[in-house]
Amino acid sequence: MTDSSYVCYNLQYRSALKYLRLDRLKKYEYCLPYFYQPFKEDELEQSTEVQIIYLAEPKPVFNEFHWELDELEEFTDKLTEEEELSEDQKDALKEFVKGKFCEAKKANREAREARKKAIEEMSEETKAAFESMRFYKFYPIQSLDAHDVSNVKSPFINRYYGKAHEVL
Repeated sequence: MTDSSYVCYNLQYRSALKYLRLDRLKKYEYCLPYFYQPFKEDELEQSTEVQIIYLAEPKPVFNEFHWELDELEEFTDKLTEEEELSEDQKDALKEFVKGKFCEAKKANREAREARKKAIEEMSEETKAAFESMRFYKFYPIQSLDAHDVSNVKSPFINRYYGKAHEVL
């Protein structure tokens, strides 16, 4: 992968990532270095979004349901109005979404418990190492052949690292 394609992927807005084709999304995710930080809860674990793939007639329903933002009744009514779902399939979809909701909540709870257990089993030396770890973000020194980036320097590294402690 060239440097320019790496920069291109990093410039994508987060909200736009869900609309990328799968192959482009995987390229973007591949560019992001991952760092395990047990003391910081991963925002992906906290997601309130459930992917819905419901096999209905005449065509399957592909949608997202946000359990903190959406109301189940409104969600199913909207699908019925848009004729993606028939009236007699409405109750079955509600039960399906509730099941997906419970699965997602359970996965979030298990991830929290696993992280908690990992912290409990960690030695004091390892805990101290994680807590004293610092991240630095480096920008190129201004020169004639490089772009001036002094106005756009940001401490944000990526979604795994978060923000740098110092920008140089």
